[in-house]
Amino acid sequence: MAPPRDYYDVLGVSRDASPEDVKKAYRDLAFKHHPDKNPGNKDAEERFKEATAAYEVLSDPAKRSQYDQFGAAGPAAGPQMYGGAEAFDLNDALRAFMRTFGGESPLDDVFGVGGGRRERTGLERGTDIRVRLKLGLEEVATGVRKKIKVSRFVRCSECGGSGAKPGTSATQCPDCHGRGQIRAQRSMGMFGTFQSISTCARCGGRGQVIKDRCPKCDALGLTRGTDVIEVNVPAGVSTGNYIPLAGAGNAGPRGGPPGDLIVLIEELPHDVFERHGDDVVTELPVSLDAAALGGDAEVPTLGGKARLRIPAGSQSGTVLRMRGKGIPHVHGRGSGDELVRIVVWVPARPSSEEKKLLKRLGELSAGKVPPAKRPGDGR
Repeated sequence: MAPPRDYYDVLGVSRDASPEDVKKAYRDLAFKHHPDKNPGNKDAEERFKEATAAYEVLSDPAKRSQYDQFGAAGPAAGPQMYGGAEAFDLNDALRAFMRTFGGESPLDDVFGVGGGRRERTGLERGTDIRVRLKLGLEEVATGVRKKIKVSRFVRCSECGGSGAKPGTSATQCPDCHGRGQIRAQRSMGMFGTFQSISTCARCGGRGQVIKDRCPKCDALGLTRGTDVIEVNVPAGVSTGNYIPLAGAGNAGPRGGPPGDLIVLIEELPHDVFERHGDDVVTELPVSLDAAALGGDAEVPTLGGKARLRIPAGSQSGTVLRMRGKGIPHVHGRGSGDELVRIVVWVPARPSSEEKKLLKRLGELSAGKVPPAKRPGDGR
C-alpha cells in the first residue's frame, strides 16, 4: 500500500496554518466530496475519507505535534491516525464529519431547502431515498407542484418503532453500559498510552439491546409503507438538479430519525424547443416573399403564441431574439431568451404558376446572387 499523502498537502494548507484555517479547508473539501453530493462516485468517496483522515490529525494539537515531529511513520501513529483514506471506513469518516459539523449537509442549501441532516442522538438514521421526477419544458418554465408516490420504511405500528414486543422495552447493553462504544487502551512505551474507540458489537452502537422482539417487525422497528408526497419544483430547474426533502426518506431503525427524499430532476425532450442554458431555440419556416419583404409572424413560445417582426431581406439561418421568453433563472431574477432561427421555405413541387414566378424572379435576380464561400468564411 502506498504511503499516505502529506496531510498539509491533502487539505491545501501551510504547516503553520491556524486551527481555523485547517477547519475551513477541511469543510470545503468535505462538502465538495461528501457522499450525499456524489452518490456512487468512488473517487469522491476516497477524497472525502482522505480529507477526514488528515483533519483528524491536524485538528488535534497532540496528534499534530507528533505528526510534525515524526511524520506518517511515527511510532505512535496507529492505523487510523496516519493511514490515509485506506485506513478509514466510510462510516468512520462520516461519523468524524458529524462530530465536527453536527447536522450540516452538502444538500442543505439546494434551493434553500434543508435536507440530508444526520441526527446526533446515538440512534441510527434512516437511509435516503432517491427518485426521478420527469418534467416537461413548460413545467420547468413555470415551476410546478408534483405529487410523488413513494414506497418507504415507516415506523412499525405494533411497537411504535422501538423494535420491542408491546409491553416490553429495550434494556441497557451489558457490554458498553449504554455508551454504544467500547474503549480500549494499550501502552506505547515512552510515547504514552494509545486509546482506541470502536462501536459496540452487541448493540451496534445504540447502547440498548432488545430481549423480547416485536413479532411484526422482528425488532427492526420498521415496516413497508407507501405515501404520496408533494414536492414544490421551482421554475428554471434542469436535468441534474435535485431537491432534498428532509425527513421524507426511510424511517430510522428502532426509533432513529428518518432519512431524506432526494428528488432528481429529469427534463423531457420537447417537440418544438431545444434548450441551451436558460435560452430556448426554435425554427420558424417563412415563405420566400415574407423573408424578402419582411412582415409579422406568429411564433410559439413557452407561454403561448407571440408576434414577431421579421426584417425585410432575412436570410435562411438568420436568428432573431425574443428577450425574456426563455427559462427563468433558477437562482435569480429574470429569464433567458427565445432564439428564433429563420428557415426560408421553398415549394417542393411548385405549380406551373409558381414556376413562372420563380423563373421571373431568377431573371430579375441575375447577377445579384453572391458567389459561393467556404464554410465559416465571413468575407
